[in-house]
Amino acid sequence: MRRVVVPELLDTDAGTPREVADSIADLRMFNRVFGGIRVMARLLERVSARCELKEISWLDVAGSDGFVAFKTGKALENSGIKASPLVVDRAATHLNGGVPGVCGDALALPFADNSFDAVGCSLFAHHLEPQDLLRFAHEALRVARHAFLIHDLVRHPAHLALSYLGFPLYRSRITRHDAPASVRRAYTEDEIKNILTSAAPNAAIEMHRFYLYRMGVIVWKQPPTT
Repeated sequence: MRRVVVPELLDTDAGTPREVADSIADLRMFNRVFGGIRVMARLLERVSARCELKEISWLDVAGSDGFVAFKTGKALENSGIKASPLVVDRAATHLNGGVPGVCGDALALPFADNSFDAVGCSLFAHHLEPQDLLRFAHEALRVARHAFLIHDLVRHPAHLALSYLGFPLYRSRITRHDAPASVRRAYTEDEIKNILTSAAPNAAIEMHRFYLYRMGVIVWKQPPTT
């Protein structure tokens, strides 16, 4: 299945305020029901275990209203890990104050080197073209002390079919456009790994497959010693 870039409506808030709000509610449902929160929690748990951290600071890039960051923190509490997230998003209108957040560009993160234990993103990588994803990876690894984390979709014909089958569940016409568009422009695991290897040739990269065509990726800034 060839990758096809289809602009997503929510990227530019192309709809009425109600349609945008309903589409954001759909995204929350996807992350809650189909594993996005679980994936990010698993990745952060692995970083915490490898680096022996009981408290972990992490930057959630393109984290919108902070729903994933907040719910992931709650999930980590069950593992005895205290998370301190900060959200960075391109639009002030996406930040609601529930989780600390700042406006910023993923390709030029407004933070000093080694500012966070981990830098992660959820359902964002597929929005970037390969060269921009490469730049983002460089920035994420610059700002992270230990690891860069990616949770994203896996492009697959069956996944595309599922995105259409889900139409009755979607609240917004924006979601009915963006859900299949996201699958079409998503990457495969091999494509992501090749891009990340170009960004960090000497890094150890872990690839994990999760429920319903989700991938979890860890790029270790320094290869683990164990």
